[in-house]
Amino acid sequence: MSHLPDLLFLDSALRHPVLGRYSFVAADPFGRFVVRGGRALWNGDLLPQPPLSALRSLLDRYRQSRIDSLPPFQGGAAGYFAYDFRHTLERLTPAPTDVPCPEAVLPFYDIVVSFDHRSGDAWLLSTGWPEQDPDKRQKRAAARAQQFRRLLGHGPRQLRDRRLASPWTSNFSASGYMKAVKAVIDSILAGDIFQANIAQRFTAQVSDEFDALAFYGQLRRVNPATFGAFLNFDESTIASSSPERFVKVDQGCVETRPIKGTAARSSDQQRDRDLAETLLRSDKDRAENLMIVDLLRNDLSRVCKPHTVRAPMLCSLESYAAVHHLVSVVEGQLHSGLTATDVIAACFPGGSITGAPKIRAMEIITRIERCARQVYCGSIGYFGFDGTADTNIAIRTIMLTDGSAVFHAGGGITALSDPRAEYEETLAKAQRIFAAFEA
Repeated sequence: MSHLPDLLFLDSALRHPVLGRYSFVAADPFGRFVVRGGRALWNGDLLPQPPLSALRSLLDRYRQSRIDSLPPFQGGAAGYFAYDFRHTLERLTPAPTDVPCPEAVLPFYDIVVSFDHRSGDAWLLSTGWPEQDPDKRQKRAAARAQQFRRLLGHGPRQLRDRRLASPWTSNFSASGYMKAVKAVIDSILAGDIFQANIAQRFTAQVSDEFDALAFYGQLRRVNPATFGAFLNFDESTIASSSPERFVKVDQGCVETRPIKGTAARSSDQQRDRDLAETLLRSDKDRAENLMIVDLLRNDLSRVCKPHTVRAPMLCSLESYAAVHHLVSVVEGQLHSGLTATDVIAACFPGGSITGAPKIRAMEIITRIERCARQVYCGSIGYFGFDGTADTNIAIRTIMLTDGSAVFHAGGGITALSDPRAEYEETLAKAQRIFAAFEA
């Protein structure tokens, strides 16, 4: 299947009974929804509606019932919203960019291969879209299922080189990043914001024979994550090992799981336990997390029924290959008639990677970082034809375009932040990505 257009792998490489239960593979979509310059396009043609309205109309066109006994993604739109999709929602100053990146790319998939890691079962789901006539749709579904069964019978292709052709460079020196942290602290103490997430951008050139799929295989081995993804699109290839859910929508229930608070892990077990306990007791990290919980409660309140928004889990410890994180859960019940696209309109981009207040934090981020985030801190995931949706926050995410590899690593800055510690945190988050290129 790797030779097919718009190959997509939504990957629970880190097994978890709930968060890491399912993985999905799709390719060869029947349509492509793209946003460029704030305008929505369907198969290359401009649409008259604003992007999220256009996306909702297209999803409604292929509306289908959910089959509860099957994995949750049963066909739909899947791909990414870049961080700069924010410009379609708010009037904000754009950041300079050196690599073109659409604000959204969401191919529409009529066929999905699904894996349930808990039961060990796999499914090939074929919907028959875009045929609207029931008989023609049934015939297309059967033919496409046969086509993909044959493809799945082929052996894996030979994987090639994944080496870099140049050293990594950053848009910040160590002292420059610490100066940026101090500037954010000054803004906080001046009453301008409560928190802002500041990232440094790493760039390297890859070899002419670089094999993105081989690289992703190594990334998922050295840094497995519950919300990983590999997207081989015409515009660029994206490899993500994100541990963070942005929003999930399932039968009217909305859930978001913000991560704020990070500590590097240690190979020494006792030292590792001590680092985790220190993170759990950290006033700075808990304050950082709770500020974003409040922001997300406000965001969800815009689309959820009164008195249904709550935070059933606050500052719980989750441990990954390179870091410990503090994670909270915020959930609510959607107003009748609203869908996942309304949730995106209310919540995008995620508060955990912007700051609070969100709009002012984003303005400060643009001024300090001086470069476009592109896919980083956007969102990758699916929007099902049955109304379900699940998306990540695109952190630990690499964009491969025109012979270059680009990724960002950052952290939330509060009044209690230590500039040196914040700089070291970005390196801890980047370490496993560096390792995936080196291994």
